[in-house]
Amino acid sequence: MKAEETAIILIGFQNDYFAKDGILHGVIAEEIQATQMLEHTLNVLRELRDKPITIIHTPILFSADYSELPNPAGLMAQIRDLGAFRRGTRGGATVPEFAQFGDRILTVVGKTGFNAFGGTRLAEFLEERDIKNVVILGVVTSVCVDSTGRAASEYGYNVTVLSDCHAGRSKAEHDFYSSEVFPLYAKVVDSQAFLRELRATTA
Repeated sequence: MKAEETAIILIGFQNDYFAKDGILHGVIAEEIQATQMLEHTLNVLRELRDKPITIIHTPILFSADYSELPNPAGLMAQIRDLGAFRRGTRGGATVPEFAQFGDRILTVVGKTGFNAFGGTRLAEFLEERDIKNVVILGVVTSVCVDSTGRAASEYGYNVTVLSDCHAGRSKAEHDFYSSEVFPLYAKVVDSQAFLRELRATTA
């Protein structure tokens, strides 16, 4: 896995999930704490800061009237009804822990669904940079992480999911997807194994 051919895709690192007073913090709070996934993610980003690797955040954001969700169901209905992830709000903003990386983290906007490729220029963005490998970190395991991983696989990318850098609604969800679902289309490793592999190819 060559760094210059690899992109880190960060999904859903926003205050409405990660801040203690975030509207949807309760959905994944136990998993964020149990897996320490934010700390593991920050460790990955710190090591990659000076490497020739593409790092992209794909936030989910809506207008004030949620016109992007005409007939929402399930989690999307919950997002609309609770007023989460609105543009220009603190809840919709990227977690403050990412500020230390400045413009090293690129942002691809337009995500209003589970799949980070849908409604965005993510595919074109990756193609322009001759990316071959996609590494996924983020929330929520069973929806946005899985949807984006499957789409990346169908686009022809080599997909990796970092097992200690994604969080779901429960440990059972996290473990089931890591062991039974993600391996159907992706390589699943923890962040330290991923970094060791990357070091070996850039030494």
